[in-house]
Amino acid sequence: MNEMTIKVNNLEETERVGIKIAQLIKENAIITLEGQLGVGKTHLAKSIAKGLDINEPVTSPTFTIIKEYEGTLPMYHIDAYRLEFAEDDIGLEEYFNKNGVSVIEWAQFIDDYLPEEYLEIVITYVDETSREFTFKPHGEIYEKMVSKIISRN
Repeated sequence: MNEMTIKVNNLEETERVGIKIAQLIKENAIITLEGQLGVGKTHLAKSIAKGLDINEPVTSPTFTIIKEYEGTLPMYHIDAYRLEFAEDDIGLEEYFNKNGVSVIEWAQFIDDYLPEEYLEIVITYVDETSREFTFKPHGEIYEKMVSKIISRN
């Protein structure tokens, strides 16, 4: 399956997409969020958390690198921005196999640690309120997920 792009026109539509993603993900799911600074990666992560019934505030893990949240599935919110030049293995694979959902911002900085199968979402600025989400599934499970997200949008 090739990548698929949808346009969201406001924060409410972004939230609906995040909740749809949360409804479709299974244990050990990995979702990467790419895009410029301030484009809405953390807002989409918050929306996924909402769909996982996580009730505590979700904030960017920029200075802690990983934040853990409990919901219908645990969510591991990872900010890899500061890992660009990290040479040590910081144990990310542990999180990928910890029976939760890993949501990774700036995943391009840890490409070498990502498994073969994951869902990449590239967020592109359109205008003040609109964004484009390009879904790039890596693996059959994620291809099926994207087709369901797109068909329900």
